[in-house]
Amino acid sequence: MVGLNIFRLIGDLFTFILQPFKWLRLEVAKQDAGWWTSNAVNWVFVFILILLLGYWMSQSLSFRKNGTEDKA
Repeated sequence: MVGLNIFRLIGDLFTFILQPFKWLRLEVAKQDAGWWTSNAVNWVFVFILILLLGYWMSQSLSFRKNGTEDKA
């Protein structure tokens, strides 16, 4: 019984978390949204990825300048 309740809880949690995507899908289907609007979430993820890549590269450069990078 406890195991079944855990899986129901996980299912309810993801239903709640993914609710904005369901709303977005239904809103885009109602309107004739353009390509940019349909892929807005993807553009946000790409922007975050670019920011994180820039941070990672700056940290790598600072480690290299300090001479603390591991030379395996």
